[in-house]
Amino acid sequence: MPELPEVETTRLSFAHRIEGARVVDVRMGKPLRWPLGCDALALRQNHVGSVTRRGKYLWLPLRVADEDEAAGGGLLMHLGMSGSLAFRDQVDHPGKHDHFDLVTTKGTLRLTDPRRFGAVVWSPSLTTGSAAKLLANLGVEPFDPAFTGLQLHGALRRRKVAVKTALLAGDIVVGAGNIYACEALFTAGIDPRLRSDKLSKPRSERLCQAVRSTLAQALRLGGSTLRDFRDAHGMAGEFQSHAQVYARAGQPCTVCATPIRKIVQGQRSTFFCATCQTR
Repeated sequence: MPELPEVETTRLSFAHRIEGARVVDVRMGKPLRWPLGCDALALRQNHVGSVTRRGKYLWLPLRVADEDEAAGGGLLMHLGMSGSLAFRDQVDHPGKHDHFDLVTTKGTLRLTDPRRFGAVVWSPSLTTGSAAKLLANLGVEPFDPAFTGLQLHGALRRRKVAVKTALLAGDIVVGAGNIYACEALFTAGIDPRLRSDKLSKPRSERLCQAVRSTLAQALRLGGSTLRDFRDAHGMAGEFQSHAQVYARAGQPCTVCATPIRKIVQGQRSTFFCATCQTR
């Protein structure tokens, strides 16, 4: 599943190229996770503003020429389990997994999603309508100054679940998907099975910094490509090649040589070093 680094990598690969473009046409394929929420033809002649991201959602503001960007609505996009966006000057006829084309004067933004768990939803703004509902329960952004060890400690103390499970929930901090949660907990030296309300303030600070540094490294490396993720240029991510614990069960820890363990938490595979990561 594309996580925050993959979504941000995707945004960076096309945002500057599509900004200011005029929408010429909208082509819809098979139904996605949620309906578009407006007449697709009504999006024609709108201009694309500055593309932003919130969690794993991308926001494409649309406005009539010469109007303030805040006055119009926009498209909230989610890549689901297997989706990817491509932005091309010319595109082929849509294939069976191509379900949305935003055709503009600068190129076509195409959503390809074999499993169709992705979404493209119109909303009058980020703070009203469908966008407000979908974004309401998201946690703080990992690079926001509001994400601190103290904030993390307070949020974790209100839970009585494994610390990795708390990270994956996404309502404390966004972006710590499975691979990145495993890597951050290893960097912080914290056993993923530790109950979240038992984490001390100093260890919460280390975990906060580890989440931030892990995601920053993932962004530098273009995210992770475990199956089919590609950015809007068609480039794969490289973070998975630098993982210290994820998908390395049975291999020696890069620090102490203890074999990496694999367990299942909440139906997700967890990888950790039982020596370097303590409760």
